[in-house]
Amino acid sequence: MKSIFKKPLQFTLSILAIVTFCTGIASAHVTVKPSISATGAWETYTMKVPVEKDVPTIKVSLKIPSGVELEQYQPVSGWTFSEEKDASGKVTSVTWTATGEGILSGQFQQFTFVAKNPKDTGKINWDAYQYYKDGSIVEWTGNEGEDTPHSITEIMAAPAADEHDADHTDQTATTEKKDAEAKSVAASTGTQQTPLILSILSAVLSLAALLVALRKKR
Repeated sequence: MKSIFKKPLQFTLSILAIVTFCTGIASAHVTVKPSISATGAWETYTMKVPVEKDVPTIKVSLKIPSGVELEQYQPVSGWTFSEEKDASGKVTSVTWTATGEGILSGQFQQFTFVAKNPKDTGKINWDAYQYYKDGSIVEWTGNEGEDTPHSITEIMAAPAADEHDADHTDQTATTEKKDAEAKSVAASTGTQQTPLILSILSAVLSLAALLVALRKKR
């Protein structure tokens, strides 16, 4: 009986080990998010850098895709920031370098920056280079499905401006209609209350006249 279940059990454990190993590798990829953005938008991107070795990561470089304009970056404690530019002054790559121990094994670090997306739709590739303290470099420049793939952001068409204007116009018209209805209700309420007020005032005056007449008779 033991021999019957031994091989299936070993096979199952092997599959679980492989799945766990592959999952660990996938989760250790350098990624840039969001993975979907709009054409021409000023997007806030976040690069996540995990450590998959027993030595710390001390430097990370990121190439800025063609058509993307780097605008700002968020300072990170313990790291310096530098950039490379082409002849026209456009930023082509950025580098974060650790001033301390860097990103240790089992840790990750996030680097945030703002960039303007291309005007055209399509995919932009984020090629990243991860430098370890032992001198090794992992190039995250491969295609999807490879061992060290680069991160990809899908640039999709932004909503048309006329659609936004139409929505704004509809909202304005709705607001104005509600205001007009409120004013109409208030005016109607005031008109209905006027006869009631006059009737009460008339009754008070009549009562006062009656009291005066009774006093004169006494």
